[in-house]
Amino acid sequence: MFDFLSMGAVHDTLVQWSVQGVLDASWWQVLLATLALTHITIASVTIFLHRAQAHRALDLHPIPSHFFRFWLWLTTSIVTKEWVAIHRKHHAKCETEEDPHSPVAHGIKTVLLRGRELYAAEAENQETLKKYGHNTPNDWLERVVYTGKANWGVILMLLLDLFLFGAIGITVWAVQMLWIPVTAAGIINGLGHWWGYRNFEAPDASTNISPWGIIIGGEELHNNHHTYPTSAKLSVKPYEFDIGWGYIRALEVMGLAKVRKTAPRLTLGDIRPVADAKTLEAIVAHRYELMAGYAREVSAACSAELARLKASRQEAAAHKLQRVRHWLHRDDDKVPQGLRNEISQAREAHPKLDKLIVMREELRALWTRTNVSAEQLVVDLQGWCQRAEASGVAALEDFSRKLRAAHA
Repeated sequence: MFDFLSMGAVHDTLVQWSVQGVLDASWWQVLLATLALTHITIASVTIFLHRAQAHRALDLHPIPSHFFRFWLWLTTSIVTKEWVAIHRKHHAKCETEEDPHSPVAHGIKTVLLRGRELYAAEAENQETLKKYGHNTPNDWLERVVYTGKANWGVILMLLLDLFLFGAIGITVWAVQMLWIPVTAAGIINGLGHWWGYRNFEAPDASTNISPWGIIIGGEELHNNHHTYPTSAKLSVKPYEFDIGWGYIRALEVMGLAKVRKTAPRLTLGDIRPVADAKTLEAIVAHRYELMAGYAREVSAACSAELARLKASRQEAAAHKLQRVRHWLHRDDDKVPQGLRNEISQAREAHPKLDKLIVMREELRALWTRTNVSAEQLVVDLQGWCQRAEASGVAALEDFSRKLRAAHA
């Protein structure tokens, strides 16, 4: 009888454990634990894979470096060399047919829903790994365990989740497995090149999804990153927050990390009487930020023109301008072929907007022409400022004075 009762107690204990796990956690505790686990994974991706490995924006001490590698093996089965190579190729071939996961090239729906498949397909490309995967870990652990047995980690994670949480551990594990494909492969690679706001007029379509980089570790600030990819800090504006940068600073204070580079900051000082070589230097160094400001001036002028057309009941003309307004400030090679004729018609119909666009291209030539001496570029800049301030267009006059106040 005693043995029978003992066996029954053991059975009940095992059943309870299989249902509730050793932690016997409530639903809200399981939820918090899941969010904490996925956040550690996000931190590992943004700090180790992205900022440290892919862009060399910081150096990590072996302690956090090995922890991040081990954690990524447990929770993602990502191979460092593959991820780094694919990401570097994304920057090198951004929004072309060779970009591994561009919504411009592949469509937003494809990147959002099949981002993981695009990543897996590119990981099979040995040429990509050879060309872009250099200077990544190549020790015994990386070769034999993290690469050689990449799928063993996620299996171990499943067993740990079952042990800790019981049956609900399967759900916890599923969320962990989906977290990076959804947030990184889908949201960042998809929405980060399709929807959001832009601080900088970078040559690609990158956007900041949110000014508060918390859920995806700061990666929400994607336009900032594409403008200054080697910066360890992704936030640039006072209202932006990059939680990944907070972790990096904490590691740096503990002597476990060393920041190599952050984004330069544009400062506006006294307005120089005449633009000079230092003005040119500042403009070239901060061209993406300045051109984003110029884009806002074009947008404001476009809004004013639309308001005028609607007030005078010129609905057809307003509709035509509305169709192209978001492309007027973009580089010509980034404008869809089907809209170029409409843009030309809009520019012809609205001389003030045309003047802004013409002057934009002349300003852009200051850093795109490589066969002109620095002295000649200074002369060209001075001429641009003179024409802008004599144009009678308030936006151009104000922008010229801003350029003359720019300091590197």
